[in-house]
Amino acid sequence: MSNQLSRRLALLDDDAHRGLLQQGLRGIERETLRVDQQGDLARTPHPAQLGAALTHPQITTDYAEALLEFITPAEHDIGLALNRLDAIHRFAYTKLGDEMLWSQSMPCDLPPEEEIEIGWYGESNIGMLKHVYRRGLALRYGKAMQCIAGIHYNYSLPEQLWKVIAEHEGIAEERRHALRDFQSESYIAMIRNFRRYSWLLMYLFGASPVLAKGFLRGQAHQLETLSDDTLYLPYATSLRMSDLGYQNDAQAGLRPHENSLESYVTSLMDAVNRPYPPYEELGTKKDGEWIQLSTNILQIENEYYSTIRPKRVIRTGERPVQALCNRGVQYIEVRCLDVDPFEPVGVALETGRFLDAFLLFCALEESPMINAMEGQVHARNFARTVKEGRKPGLTLTRDDQEIPLQQWADELIERIRPLAELLDSEHNYKGAHVESLEHQKAKVANPALTPSARVLDEVRALGSFAKFGLRQSELHARTLRADPLMPAEIAAFEEQAQASLAEQAEIERNDTGSFDDFVAAYNSSTLCGNS
Repeated sequence: MSNQLSRRLALLDDDAHRGLLQQGLRGIERETLRVDQQGDLARTPHPAQLGAALTHPQITTDYAEALLEFITPAEHDIGLALNRLDAIHRFAYTKLGDEMLWSQSMPCDLPPEEEIEIGWYGESNIGMLKHVYRRGLALRYGKAMQCIAGIHYNYSLPEQLWKVIAEHEGIAEERRHALRDFQSESYIAMIRNFRRYSWLLMYLFGASPVLAKGFLRGQAHQLETLSDDTLYLPYATSLRMSDLGYQNDAQAGLRPHENSLESYVTSLMDAVNRPYPPYEELGTKKDGEWIQLSTNILQIENEYYSTIRPKRVIRTGERPVQALCNRGVQYIEVRCLDVDPFEPVGVALETGRFLDAFLLFCALEESPMINAMEGQVHARNFARTVKEGRKPGLTLTRDDQEIPLQQWADELIERIRPLAELLDSEHNYKGAHVESLEHQKAKVANPALTPSARVLDEVRALGSFAKFGLRQSELHARTLRADPLMPAEIAAFEEQAQASLAEQAEIERNDTGSFDDFVAAYNSSTLCGNS
């Protein structure tokens, strides 16, 4: 254990500061495709009974019209967030009719590209901006990519905790925004540690070692054939997070520097403003219709696909990067988790408990700057794990030496153990975090226990990824429909849905100015202020 981690653990274990960890916030975003009874992509519009995708705070769509996104409120305990996620699922099933929620990260059998509908958000300028952005994604990456689903885990520690640590470590307050800057740079340091160690999450929780053959649309690949309609890699943990995911030549060289918030923001802003010749050839309009928001490397900063992002709740009309510039980092968003096909809501409580200990470790442990060469090593370790993480004898690179993945994983889990013990003692969880660590140690000792191995076993037994996906989707649908919400809960959701529809209508009524002017103003609003 490093000196810094020892000091910070002792500080938070002090009677005066006990309970601070209970004040952090957790939230989950779960993406899931709507499918029909045969397990094929639903062709219907986003159900109006679920509310307006543009304005509903908890039920929206991501990229494709059929790709639902459920968003929990931020809670102090991941268990409460999961309870809310469960309620959203149960409500959705009261409005889905014969449709179901797809149980996998990788999509079901998909129709031809032209038949996959892009998310629609109404005719207001802001709604059209969201839609045209997705048109641009379809143009740049293909529509099949817009049907991939994942779990996003939002995590923050309380500002008071950062203040206590800053005071303990002698961070001067004379400088304007000193504490805010300390918090931001602490989250950036946390992200650097996440880069070092996130391969472990892919080994433990990756659940997409197989995919439907049609997903690749005939492109060249190095996958093996499991059956007529199924491709796989024998030791893969997460093909979703491999180079088959959101990747293209334009983003290939984009690696935002995470040695400071300033360098991170600067590199993203450069990509948002830097023209990319192949996109310039396409233009922003075709036959008078908008096809992408810009011809730059990124249309907007969120197009940069990263396993983790620094975040700040944005204000009306504000861009994410402006919020970070002006008010600093408020929380982080972990984006690399696959949907767990064995869980009705796509993620298990045990996974959340381990993530909380893992992320606390990343936040409190020493985190040296990462140079370009080290960044390549971390990316390579991650890539090895997603494509062959369960391969016997697989090694990763640590300190210029090759080390067996299993050995490093065991050592890392033991380094995390004091954080799990601290969480259990401060939250009175009766060992829940430590128990989750033991489950993860068992997966390290026996790769057959990992979700990716279990998925592959099930798919082999059924002979088809599509059959496995449909079976799990049907199973989860029965589970969620069998235990409906209380009438009062349903009424509250329905009221929220109606309010979101009214809010969208109000936005459309009050819209002024042309969409061309709206896009021009949005694209020019990329400079950070100095608040």
